[in-house]
Amino acid sequence: MIERHRLRSVLTLAYLNGIVPMRTQPLFLVSVLASPLSFLFFVTIASGGLFLKYAITGGMLFTMLSIGTSLQTDLTHYRTDLKLQDMVVASPVEGPVYVTGLAVSELLYSLPGLAVFAALWATGGPALGATGARSWPVTLPNALTIGFTLLLVWGFASALGFTLATYFEDVREIFLFSSLISLGLTVFPPVYYPISALPGWAQAIAYFSPTTYAAQLLHATSTTTATPIGSLAADWGVLLAFTVGLLLLAALKARWREP
Repeated sequence: MIERHRLRSVLTLAYLNGIVPMRTQPLFLVSVLASPLSFLFFVTIASGGLFLKYAITGGMLFTMLSIGTSLQTDLTHYRTDLKLQDMVVASPVEGPVYVTGLAVSELLYSLPGLAVFAALWATGGPALGATGARSWPVTLPNALTIGFTLLLVWGFASALGFTLATYFEDVREIFLFSSLISLGLTVFPPVYYPISALPGWAQAIAYFSPTTYAAQLLHATSTTTATPIGSLAADWGVLLAFTVGLLLLAALKARWREP
């Protein structure tokens, strides 16, 4: 019975914060696609189409990472402006259930955008001007790799977003940090391009970002060149470690109750 109530709470929050806004304000869906599609367009044009395959999977990663920023905004707004978190703390709904419900709502909100990039990946990019035969194999293992990678990205982005949101006192503070977070997770790391495009010193710095490992896993699904098993295993291991680490950080350091 308790688990059923928890599941109902998660689904209710996901519906109210995810489905309802999509139905009432469809233009919000356009905003979800605006940034990743802009990066895809400029990277593709600048590289003469050479980085198209990287940019498509990079768009998936960027869209999933945006969940963290959106979650920060919603959690901070609900906590500071609406005092919703105070009511949740005083209610039978546990903190993990509340955060999970909002994280799932952000995931639902991002699904239409992910569907666009998934369609581009599945068709090999013809809609963006790619010519000739499909340039990468669309297989079940590759699709599963994309799905599990994005699931881990959703996990660590949500954990990071929740942790940071508990320390913000005003929604406007998020805008000060969001550009830095975006720089460290989506712009500097090789999300829209291969890591080989960076100089050696920059590659060493990029490996401090979890998105580098997620991007390498996604890039491996859009190439005909075989990636060494050892390299893929290392990427999976590091990405999983980052995700677990950020989840633990959220559990131990997030301020669920006001000090």
